[in-house]
Amino acid sequence: MGINLTNFLSSKTKNRKMSEFQDLDHIDGVSIATTCANLYNNNRDDLAMFYFRDGANHSTVYTQSKIISENIKWNLSHKTKKISSLLVNTRNANCFTGKQGYKSLEKIAEVVSQKLSEKQNQDEEFPKKIKPKEILFGCTGTIGEIFPEEKIRNHIPDLVDKIKYTQNKYIWMKAALAIMTTDTRPKLAMEECTIGNTQIKIFGIAKGSGMIQPNMATTLGYLFTDADISNDILKKLLKKNITTTFNAITCDGDTSTNDMVTIFATGKAKHSKINNFHDEKLKKFDEALNKVLLNLAKRVVSDGEGASKFVIINVRNCKSDHDAKKIAFSIGNSPLVKTAIAGEDPNWGRIIMAIGKAGVPINLEKISIRLGDLSIIQNGKISSNYDEAFASDYMRNDTIEIHIDASCGSKNFTAFTMDFTKKYIDINADYRS
Repeated sequence: MGINLTNFLSSKTKNRKMSEFQDLDHIDGVSIATTCANLYNNNRDDLAMFYFRDGANHSTVYTQSKIISENIKWNLSHKTKKISSLLVNTRNANCFTGKQGYKSLEKIAEVVSQKLSEKQNQDEEFPKKIKPKEILFGCTGTIGEIFPEEKIRNHIPDLVDKIKYTQNKYIWMKAALAIMTTDTRPKLAMEECTIGNTQIKIFGIAKGSGMIQPNMATTLGYLFTDADISNDILKKLLKKNITTTFNAITCDGDTSTNDMVTIFATGKAKHSKINNFHDEKLKKFDEALNKVLLNLAKRVVSDGEGASKFVIINVRNCKSDHDAKKIAFSIGNSPLVKTAIAGEDPNWGRIIMAIGKAGVPINLEKISIRLGDLSIIQNGKISSNYDEAFASDYMRNDTIEIHIDASCGSKNFTAFTMDFTKKYIDINADYRS
């Protein structure tokens, strides 16, 4: 079959709740194909194509890294209103590949546009010519290696031949598996909602396991909806909901050169017109979009390289959102905190250390800290009810919750992370092997 099962089947991760997959089915206007271009020199699928036969509105948030991949340069240079296809490859990031990397995308886009135009002529009553600028690219993998243009270009005809107009759970699973790198399992999510009286679907897939740190995006994430929403409104919806989802996760504090999260709207659902971002009819869609993004973001963290624990960091009652976020990520990115969690050691001194180095003014007489429901620090002093044995027992859980109450304001932030195990070192020491 050629799907990427190696990492999936060899995963020893204990966090199995995150591996429960929803039943993504058909969504009008989206077609999917995957194939093996032998980018890994084995028979796993490593190319995925998403085809929008009538075009799709779209919006993307990209990495804020000052070094970006050639595919992001390509995507940013084409301001096309409707997109006809998204092509995603693994194994090669197409970053630091210079002119060769960008010109390769130009050549691949020409082949994709030609083959999809031929498919239009075969299948459509009123065919249109697909233009290269109507194609977006997603690339993920190793930085600095020559982009495998020929392998990818030669497999475009096979991809187009495999396009399925009707989707099911198996096809979505194949797509999610095809975009994986060091991930141990695919990441899929879905929600249904209404706009007016019309039923709306939002489906999403993502990949990400390492090089994960918020600064939008933090991974590759692709969302698909049959709603009829303009690019401008999609942009505002995505930007709003990224803050508490993909920008609230961290695995290792590193921001990739290739990060992107894109939403595509096919417009196939016939609902009443959405006039602006503040339209009351968008409320349920907005909530459903946040759920899909948060679901995918949590799956990325729970599948962090070598992770054995899923960690939730709730920071409450700070003077500003900025302060709450700084404290949350200071804890979430601390190797000392993360290794203590991996060792199931309730070493709360490391949490205190991480709060202090965040650079946020703290009133030590007011701060409180809990592990789950277990009080550790209360009003700046060790709690009279603190029991090390209970704390040690709590640390054996697969999900760890750290609660910080700064008691100096009303602003909150929740971050999601994972622990650091020996396996994280093994994976990254061997990444290119």
